[in-house]
Amino acid sequence: MQHLQPPQHSSELKVALPAEHVLLLTFNRPKSLNAMTPTMADDLKALLDWFEDEPELWVVIVTGEGRTFCAGADLIAWNKDQQTRTSDEQERIVANVHGFGSISRRQSNKPIIAAVIGGAYGGGLEMVLNCDLVIANKDAKFALPEVKRGVVAVQGGIPRLTQISGHQLASELLLLGKTIDASDARNRFGFVNTVVATPAEVIPTAVATAQQIIANSPDSVQSTKKGLLLSQRHNHLEVLVTHSWSPESRQVYKGANIKEGLKAFTEKRAPKWVNPSKL
Repeated sequence: MQHLQPPQHSSELKVALPAEHVLLLTFNRPKSLNAMTPTMADDLKALLDWFEDEPELWVVIVTGEGRTFCAGADLIAWNKDQQTRTSDEQERIVANVHGFGSISRRQSNKPIIAAVIGGAYGGGLEMVLNCDLVIANKDAKFALPEVKRGVVAVQGGIPRLTQISGHQLASELLLLGKTIDASDARNRFGFVNTVVATPAEVIPTAVATAQQIIANSPDSVQSTKKGLLLSQRHNHLEVLVTHSWSPESRQVYKGANIKEGLKAFTEKRAPKWVNPSKL
């Protein structure tokens, strides 16, 4: 793992490898509550594209430095844009295929874990909603307050929250712009998996969760994730057919790990997985 060379990036993003096959990305603008900037967004795209293509990396964790995961868009900069030039938000939203922070609409076949310390607001929550697993400390807060600022949670948060929570609960967050705590996010809205007592426990819990994932075949995990993504867009039969004939399924059934998994079962030992071949 030490030989891996991530792409060049600014100081607005920290990169670490906390465990084998695990990448940790940390938003690093704590004085600005990790509000997204064009530089940070470019860094995230470069690092996540690299993660997608690197066979040795199987899971990514995203988190924020300091007391907030991410406060969303930089509204001060956005105000300057609105007051001084013709706005081009619609064009930029459509052109940005991976969404806010290169995460909120990213369709990755590899698991993404959000480790939320303090809170996630606006685009920060839109990113969280598109992650596969979410860990948060009990005092963390979550909100989509866009309507309070005259804007819209259009970077993927509306359909994802509706799919996860249902129309009425999604409306409660989106139309009221209200703030909820981690307990409600887990028990009522259903987009937080694990709540821990303190901020200090969030990253270790996220790493431990990632290690549970990498104990499984990476081929099987990535194919399963592909099935989850297809389930957001298609009915049951379409998912079955599309998933069965996908490159990810071919990687499972024609790769080395299926042979290792079945052989290990018959020999009553733990399997030794290898990196999946590139599709």
